[in-house]
Amino acid sequence: MGRFITKRLMYGLLVVFGVITLLFILFNVLPGDPARMMLGQRADMASVEAIHHDLGLDKPLTAQYFNFLNDISPLSVHNTSDTNSYWYLDTAKYHSYIKILPIGKTHTLILKKPYLRRSYQSKRNVSEILAQAFPATFLLAVVAIVFAIVMGIGIGMLCAIYKNTIFDRLALVFSVLGMSLPSFFAAILFAWIFAFLLTDFTGLNMFGSMYTVDDLGNGEYLDLKNLILPAITLGIRPLAIVVELTRSSLLEVLSQDYIRTAKAKGLSYMKILLGHALKNAMNPVITAISGWFASLMAGAVFVEYIFDWKGVGVVIVDALEKYDFPVLMGAVLFISILLIIINIFVDIIYGWLDPRVRIT
Repeated sequence: MGRFITKRLMYGLLVVFGVITLLFILFNVLPGDPARMMLGQRADMASVEAIHHDLGLDKPLTAQYFNFLNDISPLSVHNTSDTNSYWYLDTAKYHSYIKILPIGKTHTLILKKPYLRRSYQSKRNVSEILAQAFPATFLLAVVAIVFAIVMGIGIGMLCAIYKNTIFDRLALVFSVLGMSLPSFFAAILFAWIFAFLLTDFTGLNMFGSMYTVDDLGNGEYLDLKNLILPAITLGIRPLAIVVELTRSSLLEVLSQDYIRTAKAKGLSYMKILLGHALKNAMNPVITAISGWFASLMAGAVFVEYIFDWKGVGVVIVDALEKYDFPVLMGAVLFISILLIIINIFVDIIYGWLDPRVRIT
């Protein structure tokens, strides 16, 4: 098991390295001068050159790449004496760190939080921006996946029990629609139906407090009713998947020999269903749920933007509009690493539950 975990962790590190490299290449070939974005109309050559030096943009591309790796790595090497060096151990960048090992007379190895650079627009550290926005995205994803699990398993069970009835056929039709409906279109559709056409019945307003989540960093009150439509919209697709998987898996399990044996022993149908069949039918459902939770964390961009939910999605859209590359890079890198961590965790659970997985 230890070898299996080590192998998965190494694969994860390789994927992280690939994502970092791809991000750096992608955002460094995009047009636009960060210095002029920050200075605006006040840009002069001296100020532009100073910002280029501060951001390390006056160095060759390879040097910029290694500087980027040095900034985002928890273990990094820094110059402790030359203040003009881009690798200088600047306390303004690295608020807290631990010196681990001196390297020569002028450099040292430190342990620190990853430094994701500063926003071109607000001048704030990207890590602070993401730390402020992430709780809202996490809350939205958790509520959406819980909604999908509870409703999906319940509907899937009813579909398996009442197979080939009108309820089963209607549920399958809605499942197909849910799987084929993009989140951004579903968000617009839900907002139009429940906050425009049915506003007299629902009490929702597309431009009211129901769709506005105040800045949690300022200590504002978070009204949980704001979660209703965004969470349902985000949870529609995983809900459809869970319904399909629960129905098909449960029907397969109910046709097994040990279920017929349990029926022959006189066990009640509900006891067989809940105590034997459902437990054994949950493996593919758990697999789908783990993958979808990671996807929801990354796929909430449009839903958050349409419902004005102040999470990572709104941060990404705002950074795109303003060409704020450090925020974009930091957000994409953060989401990518989160996906990788969740996938590694799921792989380890599979290896623990099923020893056959460890062979691969």
